[in-house]
Amino acid sequence: MPWAPRLRAALAKPFLPIVFFFGGVTWDTITLTRIDRLLDNVLLLLYLCVLGVLIVMHGRAYLKPAEDGRPAGFGRMGRFVARVQPYYPMAIQFLFGSLFSAYTIFYSQSASFTTTAVFFAVLVLLLVGNEFLRDRLSNLALLLALYALVTFSFLTFFLPVVTGWMNTVVFLLGVALTIAVTFRIAHLIYRNAPQRHVEKKWTHGAVLGVISILVIFYFLNWIPPVPLSLKFAGFYHTIAKYDDRYQLQFEKGRWYQVLKRSDDRFHGQGPVYCFTAVFAPVDLKTRIYHRWQYRPSGTTRAARTFMTSDRIPIAISGGREAGYRGYTVKQQVIPGDWRVDVETEDGRVIGRVRFAVEPGEPNSDSVTVVY
Repeated sequence: MPWAPRLRAALAKPFLPIVFFFGGVTWDTITLTRIDRLLDNVLLLLYLCVLGVLIVMHGRAYLKPAEDGRPAGFGRMGRFVARVQPYYPMAIQFLFGSLFSAYTIFYSQSASFTTTAVFFAVLVLLLVGNEFLRDRLSNLALLLALYALVTFSFLTFFLPVVTGWMNTVVFLLGVALTIAVTFRIAHLIYRNAPQRHVEKKWTHGAVLGVISILVIFYFLNWIPPVPLSLKFAGFYHTIAKYDDRYQLQFEKGRWYQVLKRSDDRFHGQGPVYCFTAVFAPVDLKTRIYHRWQYRPSGTTRAARTFMTSDRIPIAISGGREAGYRGYTVKQQVIPGDWRVDVETEDGRVIGRVRFAVEPGEPNSDSVTVVY
């Protein structure tokens, strides 16, 4: 049995997409380590480049089907291109799945599941939905819109890693590069099909529509603040630093609270220390903020909204695997619910940690952890 029919028969089996789906996610989970690792970023960039080439070849073959077994515009490579053309959708689907899987892993580390959960949910839906896209990959507007999304998602964390800057200017540079690359791919697809001028405009419109939505997401603080991620956070009665280690002291919990590592319920008026460890790439230097918020106890549910008490800056630098450590202190707290949002300068939430202040004296038994 020739290898080509055997391969087509294997790829047609209904369970294979599920196998590839879980296999790809597992592979990415094992192999992707740090968001600033050179090899990981080079691999993702290679995926994007190969995906762009395949979309161009698929689009041109779709617009001008092969004649006499040789599609136009590919020269001596025409017969080979025609032979592998049926596998383009599978390869494109595989690369989209790999990219969405990688982004889901990286963005999940920065998503606080508050406001940024919207964008993360979109990535998860596309990761799962990619398994059902094979029959729709002939829609060039959909293909290029998805390509714009994966390119944007890559540049959002790749440019801060490369430049060491994380601000709105760098974000808008990524937007401009995404539009330029995607429009160039559209030009390569449609340049030999002037009769498709209207369709090309619709494709451009789809790309700009996706990019516009992503820009709105950014200014609504709905995009996770990659490449930053919160590694650890908690509240403590005292903090002391010896050499390069922090000693964090909190009230001892009940016998069954064996996993307790901070004061989730704080007794007394203070001071309260909020300790965090935020991962950042090696060359990235930026500033994060601890936004202290509270809502008093004893009020009606409708009136119990969180109010900002303080927003305290912490300058951080990247490179430490377990995250850059720092803390802020609140000298006096009132009974009620408290939380601290760890956020970027532009207000995007890296993580959120909560505790409650209750009347009474602190527990005399305390536990000290070293971080």
